[in-house]
Amino acid sequence: MSVAFTRDEDHEAAAANLPDRPVSPHPNLVTPEGLSQLETAFAEAKAAYTAAQTSGLINEDRTAMARATRDLRYYTARLGSAQRIDPVTAPDRVVFGCTVTIERDDGRIQTFRIVGEDEADPNKGSVSYVSPLARALLGKETGDEVQLAGASVEIIAIS
Repeated sequence: MSVAFTRDEDHEAAAANLPDRPVSPHPNLVTPEGLSQLETAFAEAKAAYTAAQTSGLINEDRTAMARATRDLRYYTARLGSAQRIDPVTAPDRVVFGCTVTIERDDGRIQTFRIVGEDEADPNKGSVSYVSPLARALLGKETGDEVQLAGASVEIIAIS
């Protein structure tokens, strides 16, 4: 039999079976900004889904529909479970939504904002409240020393 008449599963069919995005088992705490980001991502996923449906090319581009469907399910679940936490003004302890400045043993000073999982971006200075860093800092006060990854860090500011 000629190879031209055999059919391996094509990449489109494989991509159309995308696994769902994992949803965290932790409470979905969000800052007001994080809730806004989730709403924007949901609207974008809904628009992508609508575009994939109306394009008429669903049979030719099943990956677009699969991605849009997967993202729509994810953001629907995340919005449905979102628990908005308003920021605390002048916190005396490290809490969700606050910004913490720490000094490491080597003198480096770093500042992080503790936010929800979907809005965390360490490159932009925000970490998830379930991250090891945030868990070590939550509930502590300015001046407290915390062990983090085998090193001592001191909390020098909370805002």
